[in-house]
Amino acid sequence: MKVLGFEENELKKIGGIHTAREIQQQPDVWRKIYHQINERAQDIKEFIDVALNEVDDIVLSGAGTSAFVGDCLVSEFNKNFGYRTKAIPTTDIVTHPQNYFRRDRKVLLVSFARSGNSPESCATVDLAEQFAEKAYHLIITCNPEGSLVKSEKQHQYNIVLPEETNDVGLAMTSSFSGMLLAGLLISRITNINNEKKNVDVVIKYAQNILNNYVADIRKIANLDFNRAVFLGSGPLFGTSIESHLKLQELTDGAVFCKNESFLAFRHGPKAVIDEKTIVVFIMSNDSHSVKYEKDLIKTIKDEGVAKALVGISEGSISDLGLDLEITLSNENRIVDEPYLTLSHIIPSQILGVLKSISLGLKPDNPSVSGTISRVVQGVTIYKK
Repeated sequence: MKVLGFEENELKKIGGIHTAREIQQQPDVWRKIYHQINERAQDIKEFIDVALNEVDDIVLSGAGTSAFVGDCLVSEFNKNFGYRTKAIPTTDIVTHPQNYFRRDRKVLLVSFARSGNSPESCATVDLAEQFAEKAYHLIITCNPEGSLVKSEKQHQYNIVLPEETNDVGLAMTSSFSGMLLAGLLISRITNINNEKKNVDVVIKYAQNILNNYVADIRKIANLDFNRAVFLGSGPLFGTSIESHLKLQELTDGAVFCKNESFLAFRHGPKAVIDEKTIVVFIMSNDSHSVKYEKDLIKTIKDEGVAKALVGISEGSISDLGLDLEITLSNENRIVDEPYLTLSHIIPSQILGVLKSISLGLKPDNPSVSGTISRVVQGVTIYKK
């Protein structure tokens, strides 16, 4: 059986079997997560209803990739719950808790964590208890043995995702998309049955990428580039952040990556593009947003500086003349836009693994010096 175009034995020798499998398994994992959240929908809704009856703010938090889950979801929580929601990394909260929690305001803290053992994530739960008037805790994690699950705060609800999401590889793949889907479904928990059609479509999109585009992405990975830019707007801005980190960490920093929204990229950051830069356009299916995205793509193409241009889109973008067009459907809009945050991360995950292999690294543990680890080490938490 091949995984991302490689025989399993070959991937084992390379040191990439776990990460490759964790990328490829995502459609099946998403199906499990939908059923898990649907089965527990009533309990989750009751917890959310009690919390929202009291709280003033919702904070979506995590460290590193887990924080980017919140960036993808913040607009959904804002729209669907009608509360002021902010995505704030635990790494910000730990150093300045008084900036985010207030003793005259109650908070629902939604913690995203693969291991649940990150020092900052564990500290953030305690800081919410210390600095907010009252704190409710919704823990979404991939590890049933993590410290977050065992913290047992007074107002705490745990969601432990299927064991496959607890990635063995250094880079978070199934864990990122799994927690993202869980959060997206929770933001729509009142009408969870209506979400099955969206989940089914995005699973189909992911399978399309895995079945039909790996060889094309490999051609991009084998190009001589040392910079990459990922652009996404709205909920896809969070996907652009995670995309840039995936490629950068899987190549051990050999490829320096940047992300930005489409419009903001014009205001200075565009200077980063040179002849050894690839640009990946993570495109919306909102007709209004796409107009701005296409304008920028045409500008960058006309300038002719970048090594290669890649587009990820629900509908066809063949008119843009990109070096690689990853098209998920024959129609321009089928799935709700926030679900594209799931399908649109997969090409960047694949690109990261294939570029890592082309550089002679081990995707499961690409950090040659050992400075990057699966769970962050060396963080001392000081009392405030």
